[in-house]
Amino acid sequence: MPSMLCESIRCDCLRTTRQLAASYGRIDMTGLRCLRFLLGAVAIFCTDSAMARQAPASDADEAVYRERFKAIMANGGILTSYSPMEPIAGAPGASPLPTASTAQLTVKPAALDAAATYARASNARAFIVWRNGKVQRAEYFKGGDRSAQIVSKSLSKPLGAIAVGRAIALGKIRSVNQPLTDFIPEWRGSAKAAMTVRHLLDMRSGLMEQAASSDPDHPLNRAYLSPDHGPYLVAHYPLTHKPGSYYGYGNATAELVAVLIERATGVRYGEFIGKQVLAPLGAEGGEIWVDRPGGLAHSGCCMTLPAESWLRLAVLLLDDGMANGKRLLPKGYAADMAHGTPQNPHYGMGLWVAGPYANRRGFGAVGKPGPQVLHGEPYLDKDLFLFDGNSNQVVYVSPATRTVVLRLGDSPAPTPEWDNSKLPNIILRGIEWRRGKKRPQPQK
Repeated sequence: MPSMLCESIRCDCLRTTRQLAASYGRIDMTGLRCLRFLLGAVAIFCTDSAMARQAPASDADEAVYRERFKAIMANGGILTSYSPMEPIAGAPGASPLPTASTAQLTVKPAALDAAATYARASNARAFIVWRNGKVQRAEYFKGGDRSAQIVSKSLSKPLGAIAVGRAIALGKIRSVNQPLTDFIPEWRGSAKAAMTVRHLLDMRSGLMEQAASSDPDHPLNRAYLSPDHGPYLVAHYPLTHKPGSYYGYGNATAELVAVLIERATGVRYGEFIGKQVLAPLGAEGGEIWVDRPGGLAHSGCCMTLPAESWLRLAVLLLDDGMANGKRLLPKGYAADMAHGTPQNPHYGMGLWVAGPYANRRGFGAVGKPGPQVLHGEPYLDKDLFLFDGNSNQVVYVSPATRTVVLRLGDSPAPTPEWDNSKLPNIILRGIEWRRGKKRPQPQK
C-alpha cells in the first residue's frame, strides 16, 4: 500500500509540472526548487517506508542472522555463498565487444601469451586484454565463457561510485560534496552530519573500518549479515573518526551507497544499476545480493556479472563517462574517481590508484597492520588505476596507453605469491609502439 501511495504522489507531482509548463511555457526557479524538494521528500518517505517495514528485529530475522553468522564462522570468517540473490537486467541481446584480428593486434602475441599463462596459473576464470577499442585477447578457464557469472567481491565498490556518478548526471544528486543528511536526515544534529557523498566513496566516512570479529553482536557482523542491514547501518553503525579526517576501508561504508541511491532516486539499487548503468553500456546483467527477498541490495560486495561487463565499466571510465555516444557520467567524474586523498594516496572514489610506488600496499589505513599485496615493481603507467577485489580480482586501466587488463576468478595459490604489478606490466611492455609515439611515465 505505501508503494502505491508513493507512486501516486510522484505521478501527481510530475503531472502538475507538465500542466504548469504547458500553461506558462516554463516554471520559475522557485517552482523548480519546491518541486525538487517535494519529489525528494517523496523519495525519502518511500524508501524509509520500505526500510521501516524491515526495521523490527523479529525472531525470524534474528534466526536468519544467526544462521548466516554460524555459516561464516564455520568457514573461517569467509562467506562463500550469497543468499538471496536477485536478477539484474543488462542490455537486451548484449553483443560481444569487437575483437582485433591478427593484423589488428597492437600488443605482441608473446606478451599476450605470457600474461594469459600468468592469469591461468593464478586460478583465474577470465582474462581479457582490451586496447584502443578492440579485445586483444580473451580467455576463459574452468569451463567458463564470456557469459559466465563471476562473484565480484569488492569490485562492487567502484560500481557503486559509478552509480553515484550516474545519479549526479541525472540530477538526483547535486555533487559528491553534497551532505549525506540531505538523504539520511536521521543523522542531522549528530557527528555524522559532517559526512558527504564523497566520504562514502573514498572511505573517509569516519565509520568503523573493516576488521574481523567472532562476536555475533559486533556491529561489523550485524551490518554485513543482518536481513535488515540498511536500517542497522543508518541507526546503529558507529562513527569512530571525524568524517573526512581518516581513511578506513570498510564494507559498511560502501553498503550505504545503496541507501543513498535508493533515497536519491526512489528506485531500488539493483534496478538502477541495470537500467541506468549496464543497459546503456550494452553490458550483460547478473545478480545482486540482497539482505532479504525484496530487500536492500549489498552495494559493497559480491554482485555477479560476466567478465566483459566489468571490462565495459572500465572502458566507461577510460572514456570519461561516455558510452555509445551518450554521456553517462558528469564530465571529469571518472578522473575524480582516480585521484587519491591525503589520507591514502592509493585510493580514490571506489578505485585503487597507482600513487607513489610501494612494494607492498595494504587495504586498511596507511601504516596499519593488515593484509598487503605485493607490487614487485612500479607500474609502467603512473596514472594507472584499478578495480581491486578479494581473491586478487583486478581490472587494470592504463589511461596513457588506452589499455584495460582484466583478471577475475578464484584466489591464487599462496606460492608463488601474487604480484599485483606483473600482469599489467607484461602487457604494457608488449605494446607495439608506433615510431615517435610517446611512452607513458612509470610510477615513482
